[in-house]
Amino acid sequence: MNLRDEIRRRFSEQPPGTAESAGNLQAALEEARRAKAQLAEVQAELAEAQRVKFRMLEEQGQLQAQLEAVQAQLAEAKAYIAELKRQLFGSQGEPLSAEQEAQLEQLADDAQEQAKSPAPASLEVLEEEEEQAKKERRKSKRPSRHPLPATMETETVTLEPENTHCPRCGLEQHRIGEEVSEEFEYIPARLIRRRTVRPKYACRCEESTVVIAPMPPRLLPQSKLGLGLAVHLLLTRFDDHLSFYRLEHIFRERHGVEIPRQQMVQWIEHIAGWLKPIYEAMWQEMKAGNYLQIDETPVKVLDRDVSGKTARGYLWFYAVPREDVILEFCSSRGQEAPNKRLQGFQGTIQTDAYEVYEAVVKKNPKIERIGCLAHARRYFYKALQESLGEAVWFIGKIRELYRIEYAARALDHTERHALRQVQAPPLWAVLQARAEELRPKLLPQSTMGKAVNYFLNEYKALEGYLRDGRFEIDNNLIENAIRPTAVGRRRWLFIGHPQAGWRSAVIYSLLLSCRRRGINPQSYLSDVLNRLPSIKITEIHQLLPGHWKPSPPNTS
Repeated sequence: MNLRDEIRRRFSEQPPGTAESAGNLQAALEEARRAKAQLAEVQAELAEAQRVKFRMLEEQGQLQAQLEAVQAQLAEAKAYIAELKRQLFGSQGEPLSAEQEAQLEQLADDAQEQAKSPAPASLEVLEEEEEQAKKERRKSKRPSRHPLPATMETETVTLEPENTHCPRCGLEQHRIGEEVSEEFEYIPARLIRRRTVRPKYACRCEESTVVIAPMPPRLLPQSKLGLGLAVHLLLTRFDDHLSFYRLEHIFRERHGVEIPRQQMVQWIEHIAGWLKPIYEAMWQEMKAGNYLQIDETPVKVLDRDVSGKTARGYLWFYAVPREDVILEFCSSRGQEAPNKRLQGFQGTIQTDAYEVYEAVVKKNPKIERIGCLAHARRYFYKALQESLGEAVWFIGKIRELYRIEYAARALDHTERHALRQVQAPPLWAVLQARAEELRPKLLPQSTMGKAVNYFLNEYKALEGYLRDGRFEIDNNLIENAIRPTAVGRRRWLFIGHPQAGWRSAVIYSLLLSCRRRGINPQSYLSDVLNRLPSIKITEIHQLLPGHWKPSPPNTS
């Protein structure tokens, strides 16, 4: 019952016809109208207040989001500046400062106190070995004399005294010993002109024929390029990383010989053509295995369409750990290059988290991918300035995983797999749990947020190395192979033409494979380039770095 009905009810109870009743009714109706108007005003004010409240809450949410975005950008900018400073002025490795090392040791002490059982004996032994290794490293930093290599060519000079007669009795003195001192001596390289003279012989009889010795097989029959000069060009350009401009200058100023850059480029193109069958045979042998490490690095290439401008190309690296490595030049960083190169390959590839590799795996069901723990660790090192405690904790746990690898260095693949299965899974479980706990609390764009996200997104790939004792914990071996090409990029700046990329890839592949196998590149190239013009294609496998044996010396 509303107010008007109540008034009417009361009015009906009054005796009819009275003036007082009419006045009371009129007053009550007026009061009801005023009350209704006030109620409407209050409701309108309340609705407006609600709208203001919701608008303020919405603005507060927007401001909070903007604040978080600005904080994330600020943290990202600080981390970027810190990384640039480290690259410019700091160590290129991943060391910890004294404060960070102290915190890491404190975390290790806390974990040891909380442990309910002693650490496995192998880890205790590992701690002792690591401490001993630190002592050895400290000793190695002290300056010391290194003996000269026993295999080095030796020239002996004997200095006899002017007078070997005894000053007292005048008799000849007897040799009772000697003093020996050694020093390095350098014989400057020199260019010589080698003339090959082939006398012609004939008889004066009517049926005589001319006899002349055949020319030995040569790399470039109509060229002035000798074998020694060919090897020198390859090593100075691709191992010492000198530009063709510098080589041209050296030949002119030090040897008085004019060898134009264009001539050197043509020679190297022909040499690379001779070496390419070895390169292809290396790849076929690598592809027959079932484990490859892959990475890529950018390189500048002169743009043939725009004078003086450079475009970006890429050198793709495919390697078997501690064995051969193959480079391939491609103008793109897309999946076309690895898809084409990996046709027919079945097995495991080890890469970073670049999305192209995942696309390759999806397209090739017989290929699986494992990750690189060094990349994940690098993210946590970058987060040290922002989240010291958490970043150090992750670095410490990752260090424990590497200690297991250190302990397994002398083991075969089966033994290494067994050791990993016992000691590594608990560490991985702890790392995963901590990362999942932290992720909701971190800004995604912060350095620590990026580190945790990378770790969790790559978790299955990162721990994939546990499946097989042949697999490495990271891709550092192939990254080490990339470093020489990075030195070359800084020295000669760019590849002169897109079509020159394959030549660099072929030559780098052989030089890097020699280094990984402990082969002297100069000895290898000298022998291989000497044998290539006369070898059969079916014998080309003999020249692969993994099968190569030096030719016996010519005693004739």
